[in-house]
Amino acid sequence: MTRPLIAGNWKMYKTPSEAEEFALELKKVTTYNDRDVLVCPPFPALACVRKILDGTNIYIGAQNVYPAKEGAYTGEVSPVMLKDAGVHYVICGHSERRQIFGETDDFISKKVKIVVEYGMIPILCIGETLQQNEAGETFKVVEQQLREGLKDISGVEITNVVIAYEPVWAIGTGKNATPQQAQIVHAFIRKTLKEMFGDVAADIRILYGGSVKPENIDELMAEIDINGVLVGGASLKIDSFSRIIGFNKVRSLM
Repeated sequence: MTRPLIAGNWKMYKTPSEAEEFALELKKVTTYNDRDVLVCPPFPALACVRKILDGTNIYIGAQNVYPAKEGAYTGEVSPVMLKDAGVHYVICGHSERRQIFGETDDFISKKVKIVVEYGMIPILCIGETLQQNEAGETFKVVEQQLREGLKDISGVEITNVVIAYEPVWAIGTGKNATPQQAQIVHAFIRKTLKEMFGDVAADIRILYGGSVKPENIDELMAEIDINGVLVGGASLKIDSFSRIIGFNKVRSLM
């Protein structure tokens, strides 16, 4: 069975001191050894969070990366810097990067490739807008983003990639796809990955993101093709995030 991954994306929240306080609390409640836990703080908080969580089973992730080793790219952060900072995972192509900052599939694919090259694990985010969903274009959009985002990844490298399906209409809105709706899309993603990379697709972790909360985590994790979640707002409070991390294992094995 694919090992679950529970990832918290803190977005542009938490100062270094706030992140440090949260990490200390998280360290106390994360005692599971049958699932992976990941937190993605803002860049200024990476160092202090890593220091606190060092030696635990909680991984550190970055929310973004620039696809170059170094250069005159003011305001950007390179994979070399992230690797040296102790980062294990890097979020690539989040819908907010696509919509607010205009990132294209081609640009995102470069990020995915360079993250793999520097020994970290990219989390490729894909998902449709409300307009695309209502137009019946979910599968079309998801497949295009998936194929374009992974176009430079080999059959060997794909084992070090995580996919996150995040319907844009469900991110931060309080709305969410039902577990059954999410499963249908996850199954389609798995099928597409198998077409692209063969049987190894069965072992690729596919996360769900979009208003994940304590009230729906058990039902989401009960679905066969949902291997974890990428959590936004609910990862900012220790009570809600710890409940999500501690999802009902029995339900997840159904």
